[in-house]
Amino acid sequence: MDICSSYGNRPITSHEQQLYNHWLQCVETESPGKLLWRFRKLFIDGVAYPDHAVWRSLEQVLASSSVERDFKFILNRSCHIFINRWLMQPRLQTAIPELVALFEAHPTGTARTWTTQRLRCLVRQFKQTEQYTAMRRLAHVIAQARDESVNNTKPLGTLVHRYPYLYKHGLLTEDSTLEQWQRVRQLQHQVQRRFEVNLSHYITHRLRHSYCMAANQLSLPYGVAAMPPNGRSAQNPTLLSDRSLDAAVKHYGGKVDGCNTYRDIAQHFLTYSKQAPCYRTFKRELYDYLTASIDPKYGNRQFNQRLAVYLDNILSCSNGDRLNDTLLTGTCRHLLNFLVVQSSYKLDHFVYSDLTANLGTSVTIGLLLKIVLLCSRVKSHLEKRFAILFNHYELHDREGVNWLIESLEHLNIALSLNFSRMNLSY
Repeated sequence: MDICSSYGNRPITSHEQQLYNHWLQCVETESPGKLLWRFRKLFIDGVAYPDHAVWRSLEQVLASSSVERDFKFILNRSCHIFINRWLMQPRLQTAIPELVALFEAHPTGTARTWTTQRLRCLVRQFKQTEQYTAMRRLAHVIAQARDESVNNTKPLGTLVHRYPYLYKHGLLTEDSTLEQWQRVRQLQHQVQRRFEVNLSHYITHRLRHSYCMAANQLSLPYGVAAMPPNGRSAQNPTLLSDRSLDAAVKHYGGKVDGCNTYRDIAQHFLTYSKQAPCYRTFKRELYDYLTASIDPKYGNRQFNQRLAVYLDNILSCSNGDRLNDTLLTGTCRHLLNFLVVQSSYKLDHFVYSDLTANLGTSVTIGLLLKIVLLCSRVKSHLEKRFAILFNHYELHDREGVNWLIESLEHLNIALSLNFSRMNLSY
């Protein structure tokens, strides 16, 4: 099997290919325990590997002049030959965290040769790469899915399994193969589907509970409280309180202005905006559409003016053109950058922090939802904004980033209610 890399289309050397072929043969016939033993002997210890031909291939790889640049890709690919196979079989998935844990193990045996010394140095360096970070996040997804205990002293990164919309932005890297993309996408769909089913059960239970309570109250004398109906309750699938979840579901899925849902409002605006004579006029109408959600006491202080100036400067060279899909997409992307965070290199997110602190999480996520409902193509761009924030704070204790956890939970609810194929209406 010939393996091609996705990092610059660099040709795979014959020695690398021999390593990959070795792992591909082993993964077909050997248990995870045996594979983990092999991986440790070859890459972590770097001594006494039983297959001498494989060891000689690794020696040639380590002697290459480009090994400093390429070793992270080679090691990552080797790991994912195992991971891709284990992801296909749920009973084997627990081996993934064990594989990642090997990088924390101390090598056994003395590094007597230059090859072993070089190998151990490169493996230590691998732990500082985005490839290792992505693999560690995947291990959290697998491990934490089986451990729902609440511990606010754990780092934020251990919650990544809860937010499938972060997966493709946090579990994949520049050298991820098509197979890795497929496995992560499949995992994302499974977790998203499970959340939507659990949320649907919760909504159904709460509605039945409300109806039963109302019916019981009507049948009782005035002033006598109704008893809650018997029956097994549906578990809250979020980290929010039941009251907060109920409010969030009503906000993102119900009549937000008393008459229309967020989707209704977006559709009305899109229909109306088609009549705009030019892009400049559209942006002014978009300003009104967005600021309708903002408390004037907050907006009039500074935010509305900043938003107006920012909108005016977006793609200003096209102000005289008619609105088209390209302009709509570009405008929405720029707005999400402004409201959340621009990039992993420009991490300033004061606007978002200020919005949540003054307007609350529901209104702020609702503002972002209004943008995404205008152009579903930017949904992934919004998810990427929150992946940037998550990755930035992932080593912080949960209790120190409650504002971000609340935002991630609300976004999960908002996207599920508005983009799911399931009927999750409240």
